[in-house]
Amino acid sequence: MIEAQKPAGFAARLLGEGRRKRKVWLAALVFSCALFALPYLFRLDGKTHADWQQFLGRFHPLAVHLPIGLLVLLPLLEIAGRRRAALREAAHFVLGLAFVCCLGSLALGYLLAFGGGTTGVVMTRHMWGGIVLTIGLMLCLLARPSWFSGNLPWLYLSLLGGVLLALIWTADQGGSLTHGGNYLTQYMPAPLKRLLPTDSTRANDSFYAKHIDPIFDANCVACHGESKSNGGLRLDSYAELMKGGKDGAVVVAGQPDKSVLLFRVTLPSDHKQFMPAEGKPPLQPEEIAWIKAWIQQGASPTVAKLEGVVIRDEAPEVPVQPVGDYSALTDEIRRMQKGQGAKLLQVSSKPSDGLILNTVDVGATFHDADLAQFSKFAPYIVEAELGRTAVTDASFSTLATFTHLRALHLEGTAITGDGLEKLSSLSQLTYLNLSNTRVTKAAASHLDSLRTLRHVYLYNTPAEANPAQRIARNAP
Repeated sequence: MIEAQKPAGFAARLLGEGRRKRKVWLAALVFSCALFALPYLFRLDGKTHADWQQFLGRFHPLAVHLPIGLLVLLPLLEIAGRRRAALREAAHFVLGLAFVCCLGSLALGYLLAFGGGTTGVVMTRHMWGGIVLTIGLMLCLLARPSWFSGNLPWLYLSLLGGVLLALIWTADQGGSLTHGGNYLTQYMPAPLKRLLPTDSTRANDSFYAKHIDPIFDANCVACHGESKSNGGLRLDSYAELMKGGKDGAVVVAGQPDKSVLLFRVTLPSDHKQFMPAEGKPPLQPEEIAWIKAWIQQGASPTVAKLEGVVIRDEAPEVPVQPVGDYSALTDEIRRMQKGQGAKLLQVSSKPSDGLILNTVDVGATFHDADLAQFSKFAPYIVEAELGRTAVTDASFSTLATFTHLRALHLEGTAITGDGLEKLSSLSQLTYLNLSNTRVTKAAASHLDSLRTLRHVYLYNTPAEANPAQRIARNAP
């Protein structure tokens, strides 16, 4: 009787084990279906959602490296585990931990894309790669026991190989999202670049192709391109730029004041809607001026030259000189920043990068006498934003003392250019915006003495009709 009961008990255990396996595989099937349904239940619609989703999602770049490291380690443990049982057990633990970490990373990544309104071809590929990778790891966990039992030993190895290939592909898509599709080619030597196909729009000689598109390519396309298009906006081609995003057009030809793109890039860098976002540096003054002038004059993809925009290619490259230490004036500068008048803003946390004179809060109430009060800060100011203020030609005497001035905005003022030659002592000045002023042709001739100037803007001035050939010998 005892001998007869043993086979019956053994068979019952086998039957129970078989039922448990079927339940586990059924649960895995349900879980896989749920992951595959996720993008359809919560579609990436290009719109931003809750802030908490973006907050948690931004931990994805940090969390994603853990499962990558574990998966790289796993094959080594499996090989070494054929001789040492302890390593074989460690491999099983690492596999389970990689699955949990991969699932968590997938959740954070989806929150980042859904909450931030990120879409795009590469974004979609990266998302599906993460889903396939997570499911593949789960199947590896289920199939691994069969490798040791001798039942279907090839299944686990095949799945593990597929997981590693999926990891490489998914990581490549993620790298393109983070750094942009041109990350490896941006600084490629010119002979190699000539071997690569180029976009026909970028190859022509229009002002857009030579000056506007490179700005977007260097600063914006990583988040607004084919790979990734936050808010449904793409800036990787003229057609996509003019199409706009989910909220409509971002460039209104002939109307820079109604162009959202220009508004966003000119916001304070700490503003929530400032672009470029994600900690990227602001656009240079000349880049913003190019965009504004290009929009003002019709936002054309074919026009080769803009009226009143002079780019002196022959001007010498001016090495940036650090300013002195203004730490003794820090308290006064901070009090000024909290007030309602003109402000001095730090370019960065490094004092040697200098200060920006900002008059946006005072506008037409800012006069020459107000500018003179900043003489004590003159050696530390690298950019003066005096556009649309009440300064006159008398301001040139004060500005001549701003020895480290690199960019000067005088657009929309009563400037006629009388005394413009006083700025010739400014050895760092490379940008001068005189658009919408009363600068005359005679005054514009003094621009010859400002040898370091590379970018001059004379749009909508009496001097605009002057070809200014002397200062634009190599202008586009």
